[in-house]
Amino acid sequence: MKIAITSTGNTLDSTIDQRFGRCEYFVIFDKESHAVEFLPNPYKNAEEGAGPASVELIANRHVSKIISGEFGIKIKSLLDSLKIQLIVIKDPQKKISELIGLLSH
Repeated sequence: MKIAITSTGNTLDSTIDQRFGRCEYFVIFDKESHAVEFLPNPYKNAEEGAGPASVELIANRHVSKIISGEFGIKIKSLLDSLKIQLIVIKDPQKKISELIGLLSH
């Protein structure tokens, strides 16, 4: 299973990005292989449509869950239709390494 986490940077010491569609990076964590991939968000500065475009980018990676600080209302229904679970973490200090540690169990 692959899980996407929104991140403020491209290291494990980065923190969770509270914005989904305009996050700096997506971290793709593969629970089976424990592989971690940092994917720059090409839509972070888009004038509009950043959320849906980001969903498409993530869905193409065969992700089953997305962890972020918040999701727009349009995104929730889009993720529901794609059967992608969303998890909200309202702790802007939470490090990517901590989240991956929790997911590894």
